[in-house]
Amino acid sequence: MKLGILLCDHVQEKLQVDFGGYPDMFSKILLAVDDQLDIVYYSAVDGELPSDINACDCYMTSGSKFGVNDELPWLNELEDFIRRLYREKKGFVGICFGHQLLARALGGKVQRSDKGWGIGVAAGEIVKQKSWMEPKQANLSLVVSHQDQISELPADTEVLLSNEFCPYSMIQLDDHFLGLQGHPEFSRIYSYALMNSRRDRIPGPRISAGVVSLEEPVDDLLTVRWLLNFLQQTIAD
Repeated sequence: MKLGILLCDHVQEKLQVDFGGYPDMFSKILLAVDDQLDIVYYSAVDGELPSDINACDCYMTSGSKFGVNDELPWLNELEDFIRRLYREKKGFVGICFGHQLLARALGGKVQRSDKGWGIGVAAGEIVKQKSWMEPKQANLSLVVSHQDQISELPADTEVLLSNEFCPYSMIQLDDHFLGLQGHPEFSRIYSYALMNSRRDRIPGPRISAGVVSLEEPVDDLLTVRWLLNFLQQTIAD
């Protein structure tokens, strides 16, 4: 499977020394699950998108420090590209920012959450099982890092993963579009470094709670297995 990853941001320079860039993070966990994957990266944040939509079998987006409601030329172009992927029934997984952009591009709404920052490890309940969720599990825990949330779903969206803080933690549209608020590519140690780098904008008590949550295990490898199962299914269809 040839997977195109649309990068929507760059890792902070001061964190790249210890953690590398987003391509390093994605490659590490994706190839740990499927070492036969052919991964191609496109720097969407720098205006780079595939010239041919069929250059890859399917696509995925990274997270971003930007918001999907920001008026940025590259963001408008990416949103148009995502709509085209949907129309042409290409497999797509949106991660965090990409999850929210998927919803906005297809008629949903995203806004700053009145619950504040979601950081650390968040657990959710699988509220609808799918055939690609193998091996099966009733709950899912992942690193999260977001201020915004989907507030209104696109028409005919299925909610698959939910918790009290983020009711729309995983969503599916038709058989080829999937959104996930969590970050399976983020390690807990990177989450710790990231939240500490944002002490100027995240309240101290929220960071303290986030740090405590990092003691909980995460289902990063299982989640990636599910995402790849989903994308493989879109190619088979």
